[in-house]
Amino acid sequence: MDSSVRCIAYSQRVDLSVSYDATASRAYYAAFYAVSAFFAIEGREFTRHKAVQAAVHRDLVNLKRWPASLGEDYSYLLQLRDTGDYGGSQHVMESDAHEAIEAAERILDAVRNDHQELEVSDEE
Repeated sequence: MDSSVRCIAYSQRVDLSVSYDATASRAYYAAFYAVSAFFAIEGREFTRHKAVQAAVHRDLVNLKRWPASLGEDYSYLLQLRDTGDYGGSQHVMESDAHEAIEAAERILDAVRNDHQELEVSDEE
């Protein structure tokens, strides 16, 4: 969870005009690290990003532990990360970078709500 807090803090501080791609990537990794910690507490680990995404939908959204909107947020973040990191001539737009930060924050809030033992200070 420490990694996710550092990623979200970075994505909030970075000058968005410098790189919307980097902002979206950091926001995705904040969510990825948080969700990975969530599943690790429950005794599950994944080696692929798509496996984490599938688990979010299968084990959290479909089982009604999380609302569908959080599954959509996670998928959106993964899509933006793919565009920003591997999109070639395609880049993340400013509005998407802002939405990525908000989506990551919603996911971190859900993880914190479900597993208070993961709570860390945002001041790190």
